[in-house]
Amino acid sequence: MRVGLYPGTFDPVTLGHLDIIRRAGSLVDRLVIGVAINRDKGPLFTLEERVAMIEAECAPLAVDAGCEIVVHPFENLLINCARDVNATMIIRGLRAVADFEYEYQMVGMNRVLDNSIETVFLMAEAQHQAIASKLVKEIARLDGDVSKFVTPAVNDALRLRFHG
Repeated sequence: MRVGLYPGTFDPVTLGHLDIIRRAGSLVDRLVIGVAINRDKGPLFTLEERVAMIEAECAPLAVDAGCEIVVHPFENLLINCARDVNATMIIRGLRAVADFEYEYQMVGMNRVLDNSIETVFLMAEAQHQAIASKLVKEIARLDGDVSKFVTPAVNDALRLRFHG
């Protein structure tokens, strides 16, 4: 069984994330969405809320991709999380050259820690390359329209969080 791990904070999950998840699903039999518990980032949504959003948004993607998609919160090293879920590949989405420079360093470190786990990069589709969760949150906080960047359910969650 080919198991892939797609890690991130997903605060919130965006159309860019969902594009990578959809495409990654065609590469593996089981796709684990690793939701990072990153207290340093001070997420807008709780871990439970982020997990629930991803589970809801990924249910139809699993059917379309023909693979199992599971959500797995983690707080340890990424490479240890990959081992925990029996992943043979880590899937990372790239938007721009700046992403690659950071990811290149991470791959090098992860290969030293465990060279049996490959990292696969997927470029975001052109219409999703500018989407960043941080920017989505800022636009939503300032009462801007984020409907082009997130699903309707995530849009509603952002509106509720920022504007009651």
